[in-house]
Amino acid sequence: MSESSHPPHAGAPDDPDARAARDERVRKKERRIGWIVRLGVPLVRLLASTWRIREVNRAPSQRLRDAGKPVIFTLWHGEMLALLWNHRREGITVLISEHGDGEIIARVAEVLGLRTLRGSTSRGGGRALLGMSRTAQSGGDVAFTPDGPRGPARKFAPGALIVAQRSGAPVITLRVSASRAWRLKSWDRFMIPKPFARVRIAYGDPAYLNFPSPREASEQAERFEDLMEQTGAAARA
Repeated sequence: MSESSHPPHAGAPDDPDARAARDERVRKKERRIGWIVRLGVPLVRLLASTWRIREVNRAPSQRLRDAGKPVIFTLWHGEMLALLWNHRREGITVLISEHGDGEIIARVAEVLGLRTLRGSTSRGGGRALLGMSRTAQSGGDVAFTPDGPRGPARKFAPGALIVAQRSGAPVITLRVSASRAWRLKSWDRFMIPKPFARVRIAYGDPAYLNFPSPREASEQAERFEDLMEQTGAAARA
């Protein structure tokens, strides 16, 4: 009995047409991201240069950094823009999602002089946490958005706490308020301070996670959610 020959199903992984269409989608996405970054970064610089920024309680964390001791910053995803600007050129490693708007945020952060590590604590979390732990253990400052990359907004996922327990570096909560700001219609209500806005950035006191296991450190997430709110009250004061 002879073998029958069937043409490959359209759209199958080895289909040249499907592969070409996929490659074209990737190229279009790359071009779109490239244009957004090329146009967006100068606009961010122009806008941010008008902000009147006031820092609240930065000294305790800055003393640690000046002494070469790493810290772990935690910030809500929706308040990221003003913090990326305020900490530009400081070489902090920011954990940024591999999907959604992550590529745009990563490129903007890198242009502003920050480092990025791609991944999330929800998908591929082990690899991302290992990378951030190694950075902190080697003396580098790191930053997490514990409610990213998809929310729920202002709910504290424990990834930063696990890194703090492993590395011995303290967590510094960060919050931002602005006298006038645009809010995007996104899950995080992303905040863009308006021109000449008064921007207050509050820093929490260093908080150490001296627990024998990552699991016990993770159980402190609710406490750190409260600390984020307390730091937010200082930013709004």
